[in-house]
Amino acid sequence: MRKFSHIASLVVVLIFMAVAFNAGARDFNDKLMNRPYADLRRWHLGFSVGVHTQDLNFTNNGYITDKGESWFIEQPAFSPGFCVNGLVDLRLNDYFNVRFSPGMYFGNRDVRMYEANSGAQERQNIKSAHVVFPLDLKYSAMRYRNVRPYLVGGVMPTYDVTKKRSDFLKLNTFDFYLTIGFGCDFYLPYFKFNPEVKFCFGLTDVLNTNRPDLVDDPDKLKFTQSLSKATSQMVVLTFYFE
Repeated sequence: MRKFSHIASLVVVLIFMAVAFNAGARDFNDKLMNRPYADLRRWHLGFSVGVHTQDLNFTNNGYITDKGESWFIEQPAFSPGFCVNGLVDLRLNDYFNVRFSPGMYFGNRDVRMYEANSGAQERQNIKSAHVVFPLDLKYSAMRYRNVRPYLVGGVMPTYDVTKKRSDFLKLNTFDFYLTIGFGCDFYLPYFKFNPEVKFCFGLTDVLNTNRPDLVDDPDKLKFTQSLSKATSQMVVLTFYFE
């Protein structure tokens, strides 16, 4: 439930930001079309800043150690992070655009380990710095004055450039996400402002099970042995300036 409350909070923030910027644009001049030819350009550039939450879905396999321990691993709550991206937008027609927005996602995941019999606990904070390469197809509705809602979907390869430590769990450096989201273009006098919420679903197993560094340390290796796989998810709240 705590994870869903974080998602709800992000959506609420987006709605309030959208209402505030829309009110500001309408107060400027409700009858004036800001940047009327902005969407007719073949291509344009921009940038974005935002926040995101990272999640890991673990598949526990019920492994029992030689000492009779049975460990279960989970991430009980989303962990916040920061992201910054560039943007290259290519117009296909009046409704569709292709968008490429390479950037960096900085974040962490707070992972908890629980032993089923004794109640013993361990925890690990997994930090990450992902280089991301999102490629999206954007579908926009008809523009109404200075507002234009849209849907977006695509793929996002990522590469984690943080140095991997010999810890309880280790994640692979590469991941691949399927993404879907929604947002709204607000046409201000000098630029376009686009708040956007995007949901990212990891398609690969990011758990590194090849741990020669822990062969002589079974007290750490048992956590990797207790898992079948781990997949990533993210919720991203982004503010584009175009």
